[in-house]
Amino acid sequence: MSESNVNRRVFLKGAAAGAAALSMTAASYSRVFKANERIGVGFVGVGGRCQAHLDIVAKLQKENKGVAAVAVCDVWDGHEDDYEVVGKDGKKSTRHYGQGLKPSAKKVGLDPDDKKHVVKDYRELLDLEEVDLVVIATPDHWHAKVTIDALNKKKHVYCEKPMTKTIEEAQAVVDAWNKNSSMVMTVGVQSMADPTWLKANELIREGRIGHVTQAQTSYYRNSNVGQWRYYRLYKEMNPQTINWDMFLGHDFEVFKGQPLGPTAKDKPFDRAVFAQWRCYWPFGGGMFTDLFVHQTTHIITAMGVRYPGRVAAGGGLYLEYDGRDVPDVTCIVADYDEGCQLMVTATMINSYPIEEVIRGHLGTIKFVQDGFQILKDDPSQQAGKPARLETTVKPDETIQAKIEGYTREEWGNNFDTAALWGHFLDCIRSGKRETLCPPDLGAAAFTTVAMGVKSYREGKAFFWDKSGRKVTEADASWASRLEKRSKEHGKTHEVAGYHGDQAGSELVPPDYEKLGGPWTNGKDPAVG
Repeated sequence: MSESNVNRRVFLKGAAAGAAALSMTAASYSRVFKANERIGVGFVGVGGRCQAHLDIVAKLQKENKGVAAVAVCDVWDGHEDDYEVVGKDGKKSTRHYGQGLKPSAKKVGLDPDDKKHVVKDYRELLDLEEVDLVVIATPDHWHAKVTIDALNKKKHVYCEKPMTKTIEEAQAVVDAWNKNSSMVMTVGVQSMADPTWLKANELIREGRIGHVTQAQTSYYRNSNVGQWRYYRLYKEMNPQTINWDMFLGHDFEVFKGQPLGPTAKDKPFDRAVFAQWRCYWPFGGGMFTDLFVHQTTHIITAMGVRYPGRVAAGGGLYLEYDGRDVPDVTCIVADYDEGCQLMVTATMINSYPIEEVIRGHLGTIKFVQDGFQILKDDPSQQAGKPARLETTVKPDETIQAKIEGYTREEWGNNFDTAALWGHFLDCIRSGKRETLCPPDLGAAAFTTVAMGVKSYREGKAFFWDKSGRKVTEADASWASRLEKRSKEHGKTHEVAGYHGDQAGSELVPPDYEKLGGPWTNGKDPAVG
């Protein structure tokens, strides 16, 4: 396939746009920090995931890297405890763990009794002039509200994934980010610190695997206690230590008339709901939004696509009957206008994974530790029986790509999160707007999985309306449009051409194909 044919494909235009969106584009700032000038960090929602962010900032603070924790906020006073854990080798050990407001304040050197900087209302934190950057690690239903308020208060934002709870909120966050153009924001998808995905995208744009046709990724886990039920419950979690109404969020809204969450009447206080909120639809999206967002973000970056054209999902709650709402088995199929498909699949009741790959007409990219492999494909061979992977396929080429400057030895399991932080802080200091996972990428990935949630819960397929930036119910037009295009394209037997804004065919019709075509008035089209 010639280079000119590769460049003609609109798919690759989308890939190039995806790479450009992740480049370091300069922007003007009203507030650019000098190399050693302190950036004050405030943390909103200091539960389990936020402990990694607290550890990272505390380490940077101790090393005089120009970052300091200045405030924390949570609806729960918190609790510290020692408990026994059993490792994979069967050995027991004791772990000290704390989360919530006061233990988190102590972790970063703040006075737990400082009522100005250790608060239960995030608005008090945003009012502090010494807060330059806000880390948002609340439950999902609070992400959009705190993010938009922080941006409007001229704070830089690190928001944990998923970026929002709803698709409409995702667009509202993008709008707020664009409106506050002096602010830097990143979404906490730590795998985006890995250069693998941009390197793979670069080779795709060069045409190394031909037209991208399909990708697959997964997230498999297994737990006897049930997914997310391993978040511990404590007697210290009670209405006296937790602002339950604030947690629910029914008095707050992003859009008028749409409260963030239910009232206490509809959802009475429950320790399990508070600590294991990912199991319940009002607060999260189960594996769709907690796990699929990770995989979807980096795989669409590598593919060079963003919003899907059509999404459908299946699955169910087949084993974890413990009062939860969300399924334990599911699969999303997302089709793109660029002429390719993404499958995201998972189960929380078996841990055997599938390969993470991107398939092209001329080869396959298989992602492995610290890089990826290229396996060439030969479309000139005749069709045969499907291959089975009885043995590992030997790659034709292996590309190394790994995070530089951040190791497990220094940072532990937080090394990729630390790398994402490092890049984020560099962007703030150097006046560069685009982080490794900016809000526009966060919105595209979230929209894909959220359309999956909608499909699963409503039993329908859905389209993404690009111009209206909204979801619509799918109809027969997806298949009929492609069938029509095939018939129009087939009239010319054009090689590597395309029509309008659609990617073209890479097929090379054999000479006998010229004998095809409808007979009109009994006349053979091959005769003329």
